[in-house]
Amino acid sequence: MATGRGRILQQHWQRLQALRCPLRGGAGRASAGQAVGRAGASGFRRGPRVKCAADGTVALRQNPRGEQRCGNSSSNCPVFLDRMPSEILLKIFSYLDAVSLLCTGCVNRRLYHLASDKKSGLGWAIILKEKSGKEYVMEHVDLSINDTSVTVLWYGKDWPCLTSLSTLDLCGVTPIFMDWYKTPTKNRPRWHSLITKYNLSHLTESTMIGCDRLVRIFCLSPGLLVGLWKKEEELAFVMANLHFHHLVERSSLGSATIPYEPPPHSPFLYDSPEYGLHGYQLHVDLHGGGVFFLCGKFHDLFTKKGNIENGYVKLIVINLKNNREHLPLIGKVGLSWRTNVIDGCIKSCSIMDVTLLDEFGKPFWCFSSPVGMRSAAPSDSPNFLGQTYCVDYVDAEGRVHVELVWMEETEEYFIVSLVLYLSIGKINHWFGTKY
Repeated sequence: MATGRGRILQQHWQRLQALRCPLRGGAGRASAGQAVGRAGASGFRRGPRVKCAADGTVALRQNPRGEQRCGNSSSNCPVFLDRMPSEILLKIFSYLDAVSLLCTGCVNRRLYHLASDKKSGLGWAIILKEKSGKEYVMEHVDLSINDTSVTVLWYGKDWPCLTSLSTLDLCGVTPIFMDWYKTPTKNRPRWHSLITKYNLSHLTESTMIGCDRLVRIFCLSPGLLVGLWKKEEELAFVMANLHFHHLVERSSLGSATIPYEPPPHSPFLYDSPEYGLHGYQLHVDLHGGGVFFLCGKFHDLFTKKGNIENGYVKLIVINLKNNREHLPLIGKVGLSWRTNVIDGCIKSCSIMDVTLLDEFGKPFWCFSSPVGMRSAAPSDSPNFLGQTYCVDYVDAEGRVHVELVWMEETEEYFIVSLVLYLSIGKINHWFGTKY
């Protein structure tokens, strides 16, 4: 059995490697509108995302913009798949298995929608572990696929008692025999790939990011949202937010106890004294329950050595003092939740997806996480006619700080400041520098 599993994982890995060159080109994107700022162009849109079927299999829905041609493909690739007619691409996709289809769908929006007639055998499960050692395995009930992340949801009536639980394991699940994804069944053996392990004792006031009259929601890093019923203090739902970066590998190439580890990174050796401080590209989304409040792109971001302090490099994306860069959030901000009996929306909470690329276009820092908006003291300057709020995110690789102002007249939030703080350790490791 061990040999068979190794062979299956090796096949997955070979498929992933084979896909990378011909599918690397064309990462173009479409947006509903344009707003030009100092750092680049930012697009905004909102609307329903792609859902999955009730049986847990991914059901992709066609989008009219899926047929739009994307940007120029890389000249290093011998075949420009993104320029091929849809009919040819659909024929090629008919030979791919579930894992390869999902990997293809992560390339860009057009390829994602062209895979809409297929169903994926890749899914996600959570394993709730009691202090006594007893385990409860729950497969995802629903999911939505966003521009750069997937949101996976669990809910039901048969949750174990919260006080008896110690940890929660988030795993990717794939069929042991790949042709079984066409007729999935819970009784057939599947491979579990551990993504992250969470300690449920961390569900404390410090990790609570919002509430409504029915539930309180807690954020456990990385990217897990846990909803508790207010009345019983028991589990209501669990929501995992997974960034596309290395998602297929993390969901299929690990084991049940050991997460997938990406290949070691080789630093880029360069003799420029400012290396690692310029040429960044940022894509940031704010969304909740299928509605996008912000979808922005920022190009040619840079900083200087003088902005290095307290172990971080300060990268200003939206300048507080330049009102031409300030951006509105579209619609009413809120994070939608649902269970099998009731649903709701928690105001001032959302999902933040961040993709930061280095000057070579390689993913430098990527995450998808729930965030909460909290009231903040007004900044020193300038003076805004409205209540000030802030949104913060932090992990081992960096921090994000967003300042917003509520405009009563127009009833909308404006982002007046967006700053990234990149870890010096991360930059030195990535670029081979010694800041």
